[in-house]
Amino acid sequence: MNMSNIPDLKCGIISVSRDCFIISLSENRRQAIISAYEKKYGNLYEVKKTVENEKDMLAAVKEAKDAGCNALVVFLGNFGPETPETLIAREFDGPVMYVAAAEETGKNLINGRGDAYCGMLNCSYNLGLRHLKAFIPEYPVGTAEELADMIAEFQPVARTLLGLKDLKIITFGPRPQDFFACNAPIQPLYDLGVEIEENSELDLLVAYRAHENDPRIKDVVADMTAELGTEGGNPYPDLLPRMAQYELTLMDWMEEHKGARKYVAFANKCWPAFPTEFRFEPCYVNSRLVSRGIPVACEVDIYGA
Repeated sequence: MNMSNIPDLKCGIISVSRDCFIISLSENRRQAIISAYEKKYGNLYEVKKTVENEKDMLAAVKEAKDAGCNALVVFLGNFGPETPETLIAREFDGPVMYVAAAEETGKNLINGRGDAYCGMLNCSYNLGLRHLKAFIPEYPVGTAEELADMIAEFQPVARTLLGLKDLKIITFGPRPQDFFACNAPIQPLYDLGVEIEENSELDLLVAYRAHENDPRIKDVVADMTAELGTEGGNPYPDLLPRMAQYELTLMDWMEEHKGARKYVAFANKCWPAFPTEFRFEPCYVNSRLVSRGIPVACEVDIYGA
């Protein structure tokens, strides 16, 4: 299955430490989180540079970027330095999560005391002052195992944010008559960073007819036939060449029109003129694209896409 239309996520973790605390406290707790995470969920990139000041912050962010990280967890292993830790969210070009260590024991309050809960409150306030967006769990303080679970919950959030940032929704409309629910205002989508390309149903028909003798049609038909089977699953084999022609039309349009974006979703008109002009309904083709990670909404429903 081709899932190239979904972001590949590489998440890193940066620990921060207020310089009046022992730096090893934050570093050891970071390593415990990585160990707990990798036992349950897989890889989590460890940024070796621990942040105590703004220069450390720049070095740590560079280390994460150089390693190919596109999402970050900022971990307060103790109270944490407010300004450098919040500036990570500004300097790093990707989703950022903030979490903090719970106090592990009451028996070591000289070298083991971290004040991370208090530091997390200050961090949240500072992020707000700077109008910086970050992901903060409902209760962002915990043990290594608890924080590992929180970081796992952050992964689909980060993937969604990365997808929106590089997403183009391609539409073929206009919406069907008396279907006002599909009148999608695009300003909120622009506010999310999504790009929109609106086309007419006639544009789609012209592109479809241009693919009429495409030599790739026979291979797509063969793939469809193998997928549907021969016993009851393929009652209209004569429709497959037209459906294959339509599938190639959409796939080519995606590659030719994604422009500067990495990911594409479709919102395509499917009635009332579609079945008379294309001579089939597109639901099966839409489902094949969805199976490859390419969302397709019918009835020009941009928000459904």
